[in-house]
Amino acid sequence: MAQDFIRVENAQFKKGEQIYRYLGTNFWYGMNLGASDETGDRPRLIKELDLLAALGIKNLRIMAATEGPDTAPWRIVPALQPSPQQYSQPLLEGLDFLLEEMRKREMHAVVCLNNMWPWSGGFAQYVNWITKKEIPYPPPAENGSWLTFTTYSDQFFKLPEAQALAQQHLKHIINRTNSISGTPYKEDPTIMAWQLANEPRSLLHKKNYLDWVKTTAKLIKSLDSNHLVSVGSEGNAFFPLSSKFKDEHSFPEIDYCTAHIWIENWKWYNPKKGKRNFNKATRKATNYLKQHIAQAKLLNKPIVLEEFGIARDNGSHSNLSTTVRRDLYYDQLFSLVYDTKETHVMGSNFWAWGGFGRPTAPKAVWKAGDVFIGDPPFELQGWYSVYDTDSSTLEVLRKWAEFIIVNDYRF
Repeated sequence: MAQDFIRVENAQFKKGEQIYRYLGTNFWYGMNLGASDETGDRPRLIKELDLLAALGIKNLRIMAATEGPDTAPWRIVPALQPSPQQYSQPLLEGLDFLLEEMRKREMHAVVCLNNMWPWSGGFAQYVNWITKKEIPYPPPAENGSWLTFTTYSDQFFKLPEAQALAQQHLKHIINRTNSISGTPYKEDPTIMAWQLANEPRSLLHKKNYLDWVKTTAKLIKSLDSNHLVSVGSEGNAFFPLSSKFKDEHSFPEIDYCTAHIWIENWKWYNPKKGKRNFNKATRKATNYLKQHIAQAKLLNKPIVLEEFGIARDNGSHSNLSTTVRRDLYYDQLFSLVYDTKETHVMGSNFWAWGGFGRPTAPKAVWKAGDVFIGDPPFELQGWYSVYDTDSSTLEVLRKWAEFIIVNDYRF
């Protein structure tokens, strides 16, 4: 085709005749900033995209799936889909605006279509819509349990009705035509990939889960033959002795592999401890990534490190605190991701871009009307956000973005 859709060739991303290797970020709230009503902030969105482009950050992982109701706690509100198959027109137009502004800056989007976690609604909301059973929210809910929530969310893979609703949403987005450009999404090369969900997993229903991966990926490919498809998996973090990563990425409809690394969330790292703890956690992170790179090679597919983050120094959530360890951590992971010998590793999306946004207070709990930053509503605000004033971190990002270009991974 005349348009340069990103594709996979010889286990690498290609755009036109050139290798497409990138440094990107997670920008899940971009659609909300682009909203056409009073809830959006298009001037801020333009500022954010301009700064990201100036840094060389040209790939954004975004959400195109937020489920309501808007009265639910710890959610992105307003929601794109406040009730089944009912849509917010301002937010659909916000997604259009985001993609069109990205196109102007030669950026590409990985578009996420569901979520394991409750901050966007996700699997749990689909389960609730079908079963009418109350969602048992995890922390910060009082007495919240991650295991209880995950078990509830896991029902999605056993409920054909819930999956059917999710498929209707998937079709609604993929079949959409951009109201600004007039370009059908499935014909828009700004989109790099459709992603099944953010960090999908199943503790109890492995076969059903893999059936869902296969069925959903096939459905996407039947609707859109131009774009790549990815799972959105974090890898084998919670299944260290299993074949989860290999199995979920083995389907021919899944074009590339993904891995996420969360050294603090996974209890590998304590930001209040010393250098030895940090160094040990960094070694575990690099070993984890190397293990998944090796499996991607066996599958002969590219791999992207699409989520990783680390707290500011001493676990501070203040935008005024230093980021010495973050800068070192980013530097070490980037040195592996962009190692010119690791030809299957094609990019990274750090978590997450806070840009010009700031929380109402460090560790604040997000509420409707607050400014969006990189930390989702269910997390203490200021935890992993990278701000426009984090000059040393921005320099690390700029350095590695330039490294990619110097090594002929240019557009």
